[in-house]
Amino acid sequence: MCTVTFVPTNEGCILTSNRDETTLRGRAIAPKEYNGKHKNLVYPKDPKANGTWIVHDYSNCAILLNGAEEKHHHRNDYRKSRGLILLDIFDSKNAIKEWDAIDLDNIEPFTIVLFHQQELFQLRWNEIEKSKIKLLNTEHHIWSSSTLYSKEIREHRQFLFNQHLKKSNYTSNEILDFHQFKDEEDTNNTIIIKRTEHLKTVSITQFTIENTQIELNYIDLYE
Repeated sequence: MCTVTFVPTNEGCILTSNRDETTLRGRAIAPKEYNGKHKNLVYPKDPKANGTWIVHDYSNCAILLNGAEEKHHHRNDYRKSRGLILLDIFDSKNAIKEWDAIDLDNIEPFTIVLFHQQELFQLRWNEIEKSKIKLLNTEHHIWSSSTLYSKEIREHRQFLFNQHLKKSNYTSNEILDFHQFKDEEDTNNTIIIKRTEHLKTVSITQFTIENTQIELNYIDLYE
């Protein structure tokens, strides 16, 4: 839930997500189809809260990151998991309208990268207010979770991403290369992390979208 990139291609776009999480949550259930209230959804399931951090409905998709603009003070009494909130928003007749209507009182801050009807949005809740930004889907973007990465580290990752794209043909494999990048001299803040015995990158998920069709590639790194 912690590093997400968006890259436009001639045929559509590529969205890729690294999930940085404690292994104490347990191994996620691999992606499969679930019958939602309004449509069929495909997503991996978090075994602890039964939510998810990434989901698609065969033409639209959404990815969750923990935190909003900056790191917040965590509490233990939030009323609902952010991974379930993601499903509430996405499993609706219109995710944008659901975002505008949903009550997020007493929900921990988060960011959602939403690809909806061929348009790209950043949806953000900072515990005080919601924001919705429509982004250019002809440009590349990167997000790193504010709960794990300082502003300086997020800016450095932006630099690394820009440098990588200068020598890339924007293929799914080349984007995966970036998401699997390891800096042996700075293992805390490389793209694929292993900060402690338990806090590490546990999976990489990639959506390759061409002509409104989504292909999912899920790499389980849980050890």
